[in-house]
Amino acid sequence: MTAPKVACLLGPTASGKTAAALAFAQRFPVEIISVDSALVYRGMDIGTAKPTEEERAIAPHHLIDIIDPTGAYSAAQFRNDALRLVAEIEARGRIPLLVGGTMLYYMALTRGLNELPEANTEVRAALDEEAMRDGWPALHARLAVVDPETAARLAPNDSQRIQRALEVFMLSGRALSAILKDPKKSQDGQPEFVPIALEPSNRSVLHRRIEKRFDSMLDSGFLNEVKRLRARGDLSPAMPSMRCVGYRQAWEYLDGLVDYTTMRDKGVFATRQLCKRQLTWLRGIEGRRVVDCARDNATAMAVDEIERMLRI
Repeated sequence: MTAPKVACLLGPTASGKTAAALAFAQRFPVEIISVDSALVYRGMDIGTAKPTEEERAIAPHHLIDIIDPTGAYSAAQFRNDALRLVAEIEARGRIPLLVGGTMLYYMALTRGLNELPEANTEVRAALDEEAMRDGWPALHARLAVVDPETAARLAPNDSQRIQRALEVFMLSGRALSAILKDPKKSQDGQPEFVPIALEPSNRSVLHRRIEKRFDSMLDSGFLNEVKRLRARGDLSPAMPSMRCVGYRQAWEYLDGLVDYTTMRDKGVFATRQLCKRQLTWLRGIEGRRVVDCARDNATAMAVDEIERMLRI
């Protein structure tokens, strides 16, 4: 039997994924599965550009608001949840549509998982202490010695990924980049996931959108959202949730470490860097169907591409 095809609408931040997904959902019986590592957190709405209640009313959304910001959600958990949801949605006679920009989740789903060591609180605490003392660029330099390939694709202040790469090496004695090249677990029996990529022919278009959207978030009360999260008393800037783009910059501002203008500029810059990393991942995906998200009719083009792929 031929494996069923499942469309995956992928793209960097501000590429128009939500608009295209909702436009498709208004024409067909769709349920959307989020492929976004920030949307899983409850109470983090403005800074993650989470779909509004009105948008979520157009089609059921999954893997949004599923954990507290004190928790963590892994690529392995995403893979298990996404495969289960695809089967359940198809059993209901509806169309599953995966939408998002967390490429690690997509890779875990389509290529399987490597045998990576689980997170270790003691190792992470030791690395956090070292970073507090020496700074994350120093740990990045340390990573470059033991795993130059991974270090080369990470920014010197990408604390979450630097920490994980060093943790993997400390627990396994092997470089993360080497483990990721090991044979994956079998993918037999799972659907054929077809990537449709929203990529810009002119990256400056996305840069302008990113700047406009970040300013809109600030106008919509983003800082008040972060204040409420801080007021809980159980969150810290070292947690994965608070390392999300925008939140760490807002936290710095509320700590009095930077002024408002610097916070805003650092938030825009960090979002642009995220966009750059997402595009690098995307362009490494073979067989993807590319839609130019810089075009005025990109939404309609993306919907047409999904229809062609599913042959509706």
